[in-house]
Amino acid sequence: MNILILGGGGREHSLAWAALQNPKCDKLIVAPGNAGIAQIAECADLNILDGGAVAEFAGENAIDLVIIGPEAPLAAGVADVLRDAGFPVFGPSAAAARLEASKAFTKEICDAVGAPTARYGHFTDAEAAKAHVREHGAPIVVKADGLAAGKGVILAQTESEALEAIDDMFGGGFGAAGAEVVIEEMMTGEEASFFVLVDGETCLPFGTAQDHKRVGDGDTGPNTGGMGAYSPAPVMDDAVTTRALDEIVRPTMAEMARRGTPYSGVLYVGLMIEDGAPRLVEYNARFGDPECQVLMMRLGGQALDLMHACAEGRLAEAQVNWGDDHAMTVVIAAAGYPGAYAKGGTIGGLETLPEDSFHQVFHAGTATRDGRVVAAGGRVLNATARGATLAEARERAYALAERVDWPDGFYRRDIGWRALR
Repeated sequence: MNILILGGGGREHSLAWAALQNPKCDKLIVAPGNAGIAQIAECADLNILDGGAVAEFAGENAIDLVIIGPEAPLAAGVADVLRDAGFPVFGPSAAAARLEASKAFTKEICDAVGAPTARYGHFTDAEAAKAHVREHGAPIVVKADGLAAGKGVILAQTESEALEAIDDMFGGGFGAAGAEVVIEEMMTGEEASFFVLVDGETCLPFGTAQDHKRVGDGDTGPNTGGMGAYSPAPVMDDAVTTRALDEIVRPTMAEMARRGTPYSGVLYVGLMIEDGAPRLVEYNARFGDPECQVLMMRLGGQALDLMHACAEGRLAEAQVNWGDDHAMTVVIAAAGYPGAYAKGGTIGGLETLPEDSFHQVFHAGTATRDGRVVAAGGRVLNATARGATLAEARERAYALAERVDWPDGFYRRDIGWRALR
């Protein structure tokens, strides 16, 4: 098979690595890729938001499967153009991707099917949003309605924080994503990420993980795109998983099909779990980042078979074979992230690190300059490891992180604390 992966972050590096573990992968191209991906696959300079350009490129390179990593191409309808051109695609249509691209749309779907989620209000002007906050008080959650690269959620502990977030969003702080806002009650419990493959009809549970969104140890500081993750998530036991499927996922997928916009791809189901009862926090229309890294580390080559079956509508005959293992990834980020951060610093020591089925450093925001790997983003590397226990995976992941020679980098020291305490 000739495979094209769209994207250039840690998620896409892990997807590329997993695809290469499968003997069916003959040729692998990643667009645009990054410094780490370039070491294992061909990278292409391609506008991944231009469906026509992607389809033309796929035709010229005899691509058999396109895997869309990030959310922006999905929202832009790239999957639609590729399917119309006859290419098998792993990723939903633009209409189905609205489950991520619009938080208000997701709330509307939840209302339609009675899926448990936080109480909310949807606002198109700042004063009405502020009145809602003053009526309901804090803590409260303020969300930019559109795509904001994982940063458009403010967990406001005080009314003043919430009001400031509303001003920031309507003032353009999150671009077009903040033109509308959704304000929710603050749910309590333990968060988990649940991944389900869907081919329009069949829903196949694909794995669980727990992300760490706050920038600092002890879950302190501002929200980020994710500072680390581990898999599996102990809170997602069989009973919780069954309830999430029956009360949230399957009703949502049935409603999407009923509306003429069936979902095909991976559905990220962000959950808040309290006393064994899951409630929906959010949907994403793609793998989480950095959760994808730990899932791929555990799945290896079979991930490609499952994504291919999903793209071709064959999930009814597929199954996921999990080992009794654990994985952890530690994000190494640039000093200052998620605020302003410097780019261009040289990263050393990478060539001395082990690379096998138990140890991988996936590149997220890197580039090559004069033969050197340099930092080119906020989240830069993912020190990822697998072990028989979570403690073993943690030990290996942090051993990798500690050997990276990058003075401008930092990472949380407590990834996996909930499961290991």
